[in-house]
Parts: sequence; C-alpha cells; structure tokens
Amino acid sequence: MKVGILKEIKVAENRVAMTPAGVEVMKANGHEVMVEKNAGVGSNFEDELYVKAGAEIVDKPEDIYERCDMVMHVKEPQPSEYEMVREGQIVFTYFHFAPDEPLTRAFVKNKSVAIAYETVEGPKGDLPLLTPMSEVAGRMSIQEGAKYLERFYGGRGILLGGVTGVAPANVVVIGGGVVGTNAAQMACGLGAKVTLLDMNLERLRYLSEVMPKNCFPMMSSPGLIRELVKEADVVVGAVLVAGAKAPKLVTRDMLKTMKQGSVIVDVAIDQGGCFETSKATTHAEPVYDVDGVIHYCVANMPGAVPFTSTMALTNATLPYAVQIANKGWKQAAMDNYGIKTGLNMVNGKVTYKGVAEAFDLEYVPVDNVL
Repeated sequence: MKVGILKEIKVAENRVAMTPAGVEVMKANGHEVMVEKNAGVGSNFEDELYVKAGAEIVDKPEDIYERCDMVMHVKEPQPSEYEMVREGQIVFTYFHFAPDEPLTRAFVKNKSVAIAYETVEGPKGDLPLLTPMSEVAGRMSIQEGAKYLERFYGGRGILLGGVTGVAPANVVVIGGGVVGTNAAQMACGLGAKVTLLDMNLERLRYLSEVMPKNCFPMMSSPGLIRELVKEADVVVGAVLVAGAKAPKLVTRDMLKTMKQGSVIVDVAIDQGGCFETSKATTHAEPVYDVDGVIHYCVANMPGAVPFTSTMALTNATLPYAVQIANKGWKQAAMDNYGIKTGLNMVNGKVTYKGVAEAFDLEYVPVDNVL
C-alpha cells in the first residue's frame, strides 16, 4: 500500500503523524511511504531522517492525496484539503466530527473511508489512540492554568501551590478519565488543593485509593459544580463522550459566580467544549475573557510540545496503521474491533452513531459496510 504522511497546516500545529522510525516499520512490512516536505520539522525530524528510513519526500499535499491509498494526519483535514480527498481513499487521523458540521458534510460528500483515532476502542473499552494525547493535554492544562493565573496575563495573581503560611490555589477538575487524572496529578504535584469530579462510583473508589492526599474525588452533580466553581481558581473541563458532543456542564450563569481572574481550561473543546462560554482558540491566540474569567480553549494543546506528542502518538497509532496497510481497511476492521470502531464514515455513509446524531444524518451500522 502507498501511505502518505501529510504536513499539518492547522495554526501552530507542529506534530507529525509518523516518526522516521515508524516509516522504517512501514517499509519493513512492504509498503511505500511518502512524506510531505518539512512535515516533521516542527517535531525535530528533518526530511533527511525520513529519507534514511526509506521514505520519498513529496513537495505538495496534492501529490500525496493523488498518489496514496492511505493518508495520515494528526489533526482533521482543513478546508483547503477537502477537495483533494479521493473517493475510497483511507484517511486516518483525529477527526472529531461531532462539533464540526462543515468537515462532516465534506467527508460525506467525498466518499472516503474516514478512520478516526479518537473512536478506536481497545479491548477494555478504552481509547488507546486518544490516551497519549489526553495524557499530554491533561498535564498541559495545569501548566497553562498556572500560567494564566499570573497577574501579568490578567489572572488573580496566585501561585498554584502557595507557599509557607499562604493557602494554595483551588483547582476543580471535571471528569476523572485520562485527561482529568493527569490534570489532577499535575496540580497535586504542584501543591494545589484539587477536587476531582466523576459520575462513576467505581472510578471514584479507584481514584480515592491512588491519588495524593491533596486530591478529593467527589461524585459530580450540577449542584456540586455550581458550588465548587464559586471558590475555584482554575477549572479544568476533562469530560469526554466518545465521538459525540461534550455536555455543557458549566453554564453562563455559573460562570458569573466565579472569581475575577480565575481560569477555565476546556480540554473538551475538540468535542465542542463542556463550558457554555467555550469557543475554540489556537496557540497563536490561546485565551479570551468572559465576565472576568480567562478561557483557555486551544483545540490542539499537545501541538505545543510536538516532540513528546509525536513520539507518544506514533507509539499508539503505528500498530493500527500497519494492520490497515497490510490487510486493507475492510479486512483490518473485521479482524480488529478497534479499527472497526474507528470507522466513522465509509463511502458517504455515516457509520458512527454519535456523528450521525450530531447533525441529524442517517446512521448506517458499521457491519452494513463490512
């Protein structure tokens, strides 16, 4: 199979979908790999490293789309790429269709095979291709929250961990999954007082056992969120409903009760955000203010640390990419349940229920296309 690795063109996105080591594995499996010129530069992987691994360097994305059976991105294809995608072509990337109607309708129209990293399920119902970036984003959320608490950025002027004789910041993390757990661990490590919310009692029992003593796992409810945000210095939104829009858990009315200069970090922004006042931002302009509360809603947070992110992402995605290339998408999906759950669209048919429901499109069970 001919596999194409595209250069990311989303604002301030420096990750790349495959490392040179990944290219070497693909070549060992008998596949041709084409890498767009300078695709890996932002992650410290020069073109010559890809050439040494056996890749062909291609100047234009149009040539990648024209020549390759499967193309790989990190982020969703941008509007300038919609017309380049060919019918039947495999596109393997993070799509996050549910909050993005233009992208969704473009991929219905182009009749490609869209396999979304974020909906590939593991044997325990986990999301193995989302996990590494969730780990990065969760940890980064606290770094960014701590930074924007500084007075220079308009924050309350609070040191997250406090100092001797001075109370630490109050951090509220909504969601006890991978993002939330990593955020809470980072905040605890810096000495903050952390409240970690989740709705799964078994998960809360586990978190109570493993988290540091300055973390307080609690059962989430609208009433509790309403009370906690009043005293919060940083609120991290870490809620995920796989493949569907995130629920709005902090309303505009709740926001009005928050302290001036407090910070919201919405890690769920890829799926539409879990704060009513959230709107996607970029690393170029990461924050905005609503009612005196700083909102950090960057949709590709791991893009700020591309070397770490690219290495972690390739570790997770490469085995799936190899299977798809070795067997073709259909046989790979029949043999591997994870790839099957990753199928969001096939030949213009929406095969992931959450995406269909988001835009009132016809849902076609994935088994019907296999």
